[in-house]
Amino acid sequence: MRADMWADMVVSGIPLAEKAIRTIVVYLCIVFLLRVVGKRDLAQLNNLDLVVMLLLSNVVQNAIIGNDNSVTGAIFGAAVLLAANTALARAAARWDRLAGLLEGQATTLARNGHYDIDAVQRLGLRLADLEVAIKKQGGGHVRDTTNVTLEPGGAVLVRLRPEEESASSGDIAGLEARLDRIERLLGVLAARPR
Repeated sequence: MRADMWADMVVSGIPLAEKAIRTIVVYLCIVFLLRVVGKRDLAQLNNLDLVVMLLLSNVVQNAIIGNDNSVTGAIFGAAVLLAANTALARAAARWDRLAGLLEGQATTLARNGHYDIDAVQRLGLRLADLEVAIKKQGGGHVRDTTNVTLEPGGAVLVRLRPEEESASSGDIAGLEARLDRIERLLGVLAARPR
């Protein structure tokens, strides 16, 4: 291997401090932009959103690496990016106010069996996608729900009306045990002389 080729691979083209600052600034800007765009992009990544995410990573690449194609620079940039992400995630886990600022609040999409069309449209969601989320969580239609929310992380949380909720294995086992006790009691009462 030639010496200049080795140097190109190992020697960073820009100072590491500049690379760290570039990485952190771009990371914070992307976090801010994703927060402004909203939770919809996290809720369901469709083909268009996937293309945007892939291109976004390519668009910001040069801002992060600058005039540097070295392996050392790439590894350093990746380490700074992971460290910044870890620090921000831990800070958000520790301070609720920061988590609220970064992630936002849950948004009610339906209440008492009816969609909040303004909220759904504001988030750019499709009713068909919400119906699928309701079906995945045991409902048949929005009429079967008491509340449907889009959580800060992008998950759709569905609360069904009590009569629409499925029984768990524990619920069934508890009922079977109660029925067994009732049958035993009835057997004891039937065996008593009158």
